[in-house]
Amino acid sequence: MPQQIQDKEMVNDILSSVKSSLTTYANIIGETSNQQLRQTIQQIRNADEQFQYQLYQMAEQKGFYKAAAQADQSDIQTVKSQLG
Repeated sequence: MPQQIQDKEMVNDILSSVKSSLTTYANIIGETSNQQLRQTIQQIRNADEQFQYQLYQMAEQKGFYKAAAQADQSDIQTVKSQLG
């Protein structure tokens, strides 16, 4: 297997794992009444969000990850009206 494919799979796996962790952190934060623990988990979440974004940028530069197309204004307005 070529190195670039292995690298791409590894990066995508890490991005997926961090995404899962961020969801878990959000759940923990919402259920934690201890303020010190809550702040600690928020700090960990913030650091992971920063890491995820930096890894995403690197993956996009290397062509490992292609973001979805931008929604056009009419799609945005449709979703807003459905949710509002």
